[in-house]
Amino acid sequence: MRTILFLLLAIPVFGQSIDSTQTFSLETYLTWVRAFHPVMLEAALWQKKSEAQLLKAKGNFDPKGFGAYEDKSFDQKNYFRVGEAGLKIPTWWGADVKVAYLWSNGAFLNNAATLPQNGQAVFGIDLPLIQGIVIDERRTQVEQARLLRGVNEMEQRAVVNDFLLEAIESYWDWANKYQLVQIYGTSLELAEDRFRVIKESFLQGDKPAIDTLESLIQLQNRQLQLNQAAVELQNAVLQISNFLWYENTTPLEVSPQLQPEELSQNLLVNVEDVAIATIQETHPDLLMLALKQQQLKVKEKLKREQFKPQLRVNYNFLGNGLNLLPENPDASTVQNLFVENYKWGLNFDYPLFLRKARGDMQLLRIEQLETTYKMQNKTLQISNKINSMLQLLRTNYEQMNTQRAVIANYEKLLDAENEKFRIGESSIFLLNNREQKLIDAQIKLIKLQINLHKLRWKLEWTQGEIR
Repeated sequence: MRTILFLLLAIPVFGQSIDSTQTFSLETYLTWVRAFHPVMLEAALWQKKSEAQLLKAKGNFDPKGFGAYEDKSFDQKNYFRVGEAGLKIPTWWGADVKVAYLWSNGAFLNNAATLPQNGQAVFGIDLPLIQGIVIDERRTQVEQARLLRGVNEMEQRAVVNDFLLEAIESYWDWANKYQLVQIYGTSLELAEDRFRVIKESFLQGDKPAIDTLESLIQLQNRQLQLNQAAVELQNAVLQISNFLWYENTTPLEVSPQLQPEELSQNLLVNVEDVAIATIQETHPDLLMLALKQQQLKVKEKLKREQFKPQLRVNYNFLGNGLNLLPENPDASTVQNLFVENYKWGLNFDYPLFLRKARGDMQLLRIEQLETTYKMQNKTLQISNKINSMLQLLRTNYEQMNTQRAVIANYEKLLDAENEKFRIGESSIFLLNNREQKLIDAQIKLIKLQINLHKLRWKLEWTQGEIR
């Protein structure tokens, strides 16, 4: 498995030099996640899938070539040879245009199949007169496919949003464990120094043996705390490594030479930047429901058409060979086209009770109401989550400032206790206790800072898109 440190050296896009330790910032981390993680690459395929679905729907309007040939010979007699070839062209307004050429010959042709000796060119049109003028199944599929592009885009944004939040929380978990290791490492160094000084004082007869034992126990406890923190840091490194890939095939691991960015001291979000009123125009879940409503409106137009009778007319100009104008010098061109040499027909269909159409419309109305209720409920949930997140941020920020004051006071107490211990008015037990209180307060501050970072990103996630 390659390490992220090696790739930072090898790839100039990140443009950072490597020292003994290097900061692996959240921005750089998210750049790697967005660029190479398989989940992100898979999400990018959704838009291509939408384009393919739209292309498929537009295929209903592709011109179609057709042909047929039939030949019968029996008892040394040519019964018939009948053939047809041509092109059908669907149009957006529901009509179908047909251009064809027919030929036939034989001793036993059906009278209806008898054609001129040169064959017969046909130019015809088949169009709806009532149902299918406003919209039909083919146009509905194209409109639905166009709206589906937007739906897929919103689904892609939602998946990416959830995934990036998970990646960001793993990063701050790593930062948390890293900071704990630093605190426990510093506290261990202090315990080692104190044990060495007290041991030396004991050997010189200035301190009792019990102080040496007390210092040793404290040193051992600090060592255990550091060991546990190091294990937790390693687990956090493994967790963050789950999100680091290179070129979609190579998983990466975080080098020990990398460290997370420093914890920010001021992350209070400006409430004016959080626009709850316009959340319906920006949140992918709500936009997805709005697009579904549009899909249902397109579907409703098609369902309304089902209440109309089906009446289609077809008209075909028939030619002599390839000549569509009959040679009648006494008739005008219009008369030659529409009075001579044609074939036309009507098709009518209408269910008397309309139970299928009425049932489809009722189901559609129910689906529209369900979508409306979902949107209302989702809007309220998101608004409440944003308000709750803002309140948590304010509270956490206030607690963080208070905790800084607590740490400053603990530092004063520890300094005073050190001075008292130096002049022999305190004990190693009280000194260790003061120091442990300060360490606990520092750990609590780190927890509040990490939580504030997570809440800031979770607020963006709640708003619908992590930027």
